[in-house]
Amino acid sequence: MSLSDTAIRNAKTKDKPYKISDEKAMYLLVDVKGNKYFRMDYRFNGKRKTLALGVYPDTTLKDARDKRDQARQQLAEGIDPSDNKKAVKRSRAESAANSFEVVAREWFECKMTDKSDSHRTRTIANLERDVFPWIGSLAIADLKSPELLKVLRRVEDREAIETAHRILQVCGQILRYAIATGRIESDISPALKGSLKPVDGGHFGAITEPKQLAALLRAIDEYSGSVIVKTALQIAPMVFVRPGELRSMQWGQLDFDAREWRYLVTKTNVQHIVPLSNQVIELLKNIQPITGNGLHVFPSERTPNGSRCMSDVALLAALRRMGFTKEEVTVHGFRATARTLLDEVLGFRPDFIEHQLAHSVRDPNGRAYNRTAHLAERHKMMQSWADYLDKLKAGAEIIPFDKFG
Repeated sequence: MSLSDTAIRNAKTKDKPYKISDEKAMYLLVDVKGNKYFRMDYRFNGKRKTLALGVYPDTTLKDARDKRDQARQQLAEGIDPSDNKKAVKRSRAESAANSFEVVAREWFECKMTDKSDSHRTRTIANLERDVFPWIGSLAIADLKSPELLKVLRRVEDREAIETAHRILQVCGQILRYAIATGRIESDISPALKGSLKPVDGGHFGAITEPKQLAALLRAIDEYSGSVIVKTALQIAPMVFVRPGELRSMQWGQLDFDAREWRYLVTKTNVQHIVPLSNQVIELLKNIQPITGNGLHVFPSERTPNGSRCMSDVALLAALRRMGFTKEEVTVHGFRATARTLLDEVLGFRPDFIEHQLAHSVRDPNGRAYNRTAHLAERHKMMQSWADYLDKLKAGAEIIPFDKFG
């Protein structure tokens, strides 16, 4: 007589283990504690063997019978079901040990130790947010180009084109590490470079017309989203640093007495000084009670303890919610805004501006100026720039001045 769900549920414990038979050599084993195991007895090469089919109720009667029928098919093909089961389990364990995420984290710990903290933080954050959820569990040897491209397309879809290119570059490094450690034989990433949208050669959307800039500044002040995002957006045009540098600002880098923010520019690997205007200091002190106990001034929403900075999409998404397109304005575009208006409207010397943009500036003999060059003048310039932005918001008409300095 074959088993039924009712018979299995009603099976009681006895003084010793016993079996309830099903069809085709399958049976239910009930132990003295009431645990119920599906089993199948068979012979292979003249030896009697037993195959475990699952534990009830996690394994249903139907599931157990399907496994039994699969085992019988293997026997018909000259395959030992027990050996096959062990081989599959062993293969899955090897796949897990060589999954994309496991290899990526191994690469990160091995190859990123000499990188700056901000670069390490950004790299692992990109992987954890945009890569691991989709292909992290996949065996790295099984990763195909369309699967990696799909990951990159998701990043492109939120308009983070530069991030998509950066992630492809990192994935290529991980894949080449996998080649060096014997996990795979080829790198699929080079073939995908032409599939991504091109980074727009540095021409980020930027507003350089004062009236339009005034409207943007007022819109930022009226933003009703996260106070952390709003504060970062309010500070962004006044300091006009690269977006990643702003997002990764740390409380330990700020000196309110000296009115300066000092940090390492990862792009050039040199120290940079940003003089802080009265307006920026006020905004920072206003947010200090909220994020001051953590590492980052602008932490990620997912890590309120401040151990990670906000994502690269947070500020961009806020601008989009305000109704500004990527062709109109980007966070990086504030650099072009400042470069243009500090020169053409406020009349500051171009070399002061270039120093403040952390660009390489050289003297007549070809020597690069150090990071403290024209620091006093740059302090005055940054305060004048913040005052100018306040006047724009208030509706003042600004007349261009003669060159300073």
